[in-house]
Order: sequence, then C-alpha cells, then structure tokens
Amino acid sequence: MIQVKQIITGPIEENCYLIYNNKNLLIVDPGNDAPIIKKEIETLGCDVAAILITHAHYDHIGALEDIREFYHAPVYINPIEQEWLSNPELNLSGLMRHNDIPSVICQPAEFEFKNYESYTLGDMTFKVVPTPGHSPGSVSFIFDDFVVTGDALFSGSIGRTDLPFGSTEDLLNAVQTELFTLPDEFAAYPGHREPTTIGKERLTNPFFN
Repeated sequence: MIQVKQIITGPIEENCYLIYNNKNLLIVDPGNDAPIIKKEIETLGCDVAAILITHAHYDHIGALEDIREFYHAPVYINPIEQEWLSNPELNLSGLMRHNDIPSVICQPAEFEFKNYESYTLGDMTFKVVPTPGHSPGSVSFIFDDFVVTGDALFSGSIGRTDLPFGSTEDLLNAVQTELFTLPDEFAAYPGHREPTTIGKERLTNPFFN
C-alpha cells in the first residue's frame, strides 16, 4: 500500500512529499529544510528510489542537491525546465534578493519526463501529465488513487500565473483537462496548503465556479 507524508518546508511553506511503500520511497519537490526531510526518511526506513520535481521554482528545489548527494538518488524533471535547475534567474531565486533568498544552482537532472508516460520507480507506478500555467514545464503525478499537483491546483485556489512565463489560460485548461477528469475521490496533494480532493475542487474551487 502506497502512503504519502507531507513535509512543510521553507519560508513560504512549500510541500515536500515522501511517497512510500514497505521498501521504497520517492521524494517529490525537496524545497528546503534538508535535515528535516532526512530525519523523516530515516524514521520511515525506506530506500530512496528517485527524486521527482513538479516544477523548478526555487522553493521546490532548494534542498535538491543536498538530498540528491546524500541518497545518491536520480532526479526526474520535465525537459522544458531542465535548464531552470542551474539558472537562478529562471528558477526565480536570483530575482528574490530583497527577500534574502540565496541563489539556487543545481546540477542537471539525470532523467527527463515524457508527458503521458507511466513510470515504475521503486515498485511504485505513476503517470506524468502536463499541467503548465504556473510555469511552462509544470507536471503532475497520477498514482492509483491520488495525484500530486505541484503548484497547479491548490485547496480552494490555483497556482500564481503572474510570475515569468506564467499563463492563466494554460493553467485553467490544464486543470480542467488533466486533473478534473480524475475521479472525485482522488486525493490531491498540492505544492502549498493542505491536501484536498478532485471532487471538492471541481465543485467548490472559485476559479472554476
């Protein structure tokens, strides 16, 4: 049985997720606070199979290099944002100097996702779907009964589209076509805020009603 653990990281409360079964673990978006993430992984006692990135904004990749080096785990990202990992201007850390945000510079990801492909990593299978709008390379991960939405869909909201390369039209379309077509009972784990369900957001999210 696959389980999900939410870890709130960093000054803007980004959600890192540990997705695990009895033996293996996937890390999604190690945004900050690497020691806390490591401690939680140690508690679970699972082997880290891979690190998955929903999108390459600094608040989702701030602890990436520390975590990758410690666990020797491969990183997966949409090819559209591969360059963002090493470019502080693109991952926005270079634009946040007034907020005392350090520049985030990561090494390239070992693997690049293909949209609509299914991946089996550490005995856990998920499908990658494009959910651009918050950023052009944003993706979501669909498992058997839940989805990790990154900064596409939140509880009662959607991701910002006023950042560089953002598009409200693209985001609304992506949520409707890729996420709202999932079953109502699917849990949705967003990049910020609390988890929700697809059915709740389809019925009550003010951006779609």
